[in-house]
Amino acid sequence: MNRRKPAKKKNPSTKAKSLPDIHLLKQLCAVHAPSGEEFAMTEFLLHYIARAKAKWKTRPQLFYGNDFQDCIVLKFGTPRTAIFAHMDSIGFTVRYFNQLLAIGSPDAEAGTKLVGRDSLGEIECELEFDKEHHAFYKFGRAIERGTSLTYKPDFHETNDYVQSPYLDNRLGVYNALKVAETLTDGVIAFSCWEEHGGGSVPYLAKFIHEKWGVTQALISDITWASDGVEPGKGVVISMRDRNIPRKKFIDRIISIADRNNLRYQLEVEGMGSSDGRELQVSPIPFDWCFVGAPQQFAHTPHEKVHKHDIVSMIGIYQLLMKSL
Repeated sequence: MNRRKPAKKKNPSTKAKSLPDIHLLKQLCAVHAPSGEEFAMTEFLLHYIARAKAKWKTRPQLFYGNDFQDCIVLKFGTPRTAIFAHMDSIGFTVRYFNQLLAIGSPDAEAGTKLVGRDSLGEIECELEFDKEHHAFYKFGRAIERGTSLTYKPDFHETNDYVQSPYLDNRLGVYNALKVAETLTDGVIAFSCWEEHGGGSVPYLAKFIHEKWGVTQALISDITWASDGVEPGKGVVISMRDRNIPRKKFIDRIISIADRNNLRYQLEVEGMGSSDGRELQVSPIPFDWCFVGAPQQFAHTPHEKVHKHDIVSMIGIYQLLMKSL
């Protein structure tokens, strides 16, 4: 998810709830899966689902493989609504002569630890910049061109917050997996390439629409704290970003949240995009809404989300998947 720079906010006084299975979130944040290299996350999720689905309320049908590239689709019962959660992260690609090219829009300072692997072994190097702010790596040997590098995992938990690289969008994936535990009717689609221009959602939308007639979607992703969206004040329902979803659908979601006395924040922005953009420009008549927790320090190695907002996100998704 790409948004504009957030305003700095004081820590709220909202008392956080404990997170269910925070170890799962920590594992997700540690998977090396930048855009175009999602296969490691695909393998992780397939193994996790194989173990966990026996305890879920409804056992889903799984769709994956060559026709889906690295994406995964889960179908529960008689679906009316789909959840889209992108698996990829930002990062860097090694070019020539120690140069690095951005994957998506990373925002890290010099000295940031980057990790990866090439045919010569494991890599832990440092990020450097020249006077023109071109990115380079500092390492004891040349790294093979085409190798991807991501932020070194560094997961922290306090009473109120979790902080880690790649909460965007491993937290969206975590949310989808938590919703899957009680979901009776719906689709969950784990998508690719969102951070670097997209590309997988159109064929996923076509498959989901043609197979089950689904035409409405929730985007399980992470937005940015801003001058109008604060940490600790609940999940964000985005009324628009660079793209404008159909207001009739947004109003239904807000109405459901209000009837159930759920705490939420409304976001109105002119920048940023998500998998919702690809649904909007696809030939399939999908309604969509971005619903996600706000984070601080987006696309840095220090992404930070209030636990209350994570619990709020899971709760509203569980409700919306029953009510829409």
